[in-house]
Amino acid sequence: MSSTENTESKAPEAESKPLASSSVFSMFGGGAKKEKKDEDEDRGDVSGSAKAQREAAAAAKGDDEDQVPESEDVNFEPVHKLTEKVETVTHEESEEQVFNMRCKMFRFFQETREWKERGTGPLRLLKHKENGKTRLVMRRDKTLKVCANHYITPDMKIAPMSTSDRAWLWSVAADVSEGEPEAITVSVRLANAENATLFKEAWLKAQKENEVLFGKDDKEEAETEAAKTEEEPKAEEEKKEEPITTS
Repeated sequence: MSSTENTESKAPEAESKPLASSSVFSMFGGGAKKEKKDEDEDRGDVSGSAKAQREAAAAAKGDDEDQVPESEDVNFEPVHKLTEKVETVTHEESEEQVFNMRCKMFRFFQETREWKERGTGPLRLLKHKENGKTRLVMRRDKTLKVCANHYITPDMKIAPMSTSDRAWLWSVAADVSEGEPEAITVSVRLANAENATLFKEAWLKAQKENEVLFGKDDKEEAETEAAKTEEEPKAEEEKKEEPITTS
């Protein structure tokens, strides 16, 4: 056999050998990539990209670090302590309530000949604990502003409204709800006819009781005025009878 044939027979053996070893692939990242895959498989990263999962975990960790820790409860002591309670004076402390009913009040204006709403709220009859006199007081809802404040005197007359069976009207010689005594005509409208009847009965009862008290006061005042009138002439006579002295 010639040398040429030996050469040709060895050529296939050379071709069957790999052209490059695994170390050559590792130079271009081939081997590292396989190891990385194996590492990912060992970790159990079988869903999605491992890199994306690690980035999400890092982002979640960063959010936890950015959160502001809860602060402890801080208690600040007041600089000035209020030791005394402030009491609201309503000028009703010396009175007791004998009647209370919710209604709507109107006032009549003579100039325009019309009724105007004065307020809605509880209407009360308050009896003084010492002198026994009863006055009518009504305050508006929410604001509690007084819209009626007067005694039920003997000269007052209560009458029904011609347009309703649950409304009453009367005239007042001296209502002080606005501060100064003022003569006004008012009316009240209640929820139903039954309440209107109860209100009238309480109103008349208070007037009857006040009649005795006001009559007593008028009698005492008249006696005081009479005694004062009798004392004035006596003082004048005594003054005339005094001797005149000269130095």
